[in-house]
Amino acid sequence: MSDADAEKHWWYNNKTGEVEEGPQSLGVDRDGPYASREEAERAPQIAQERAAKWNAEDD
Repeated sequence: MSDADAEKHWWYNNKTGEVEEGPQSLGVDRDGPYASREEAERAPQIAQERAAKWNAEDD
């Protein structure tokens, strides 16, 4: 993803719990990119859903 493309996306900062427009924090502290602010706000829930799906696939 180019820098210009990254600026068009939203990120969830796991350290602060804040949503960021464009990558503003360290990569280790954020999840994304997400297409919308609303989707980025749901990042913790999305991560839980994905983890549950992967765990179910491992069983």
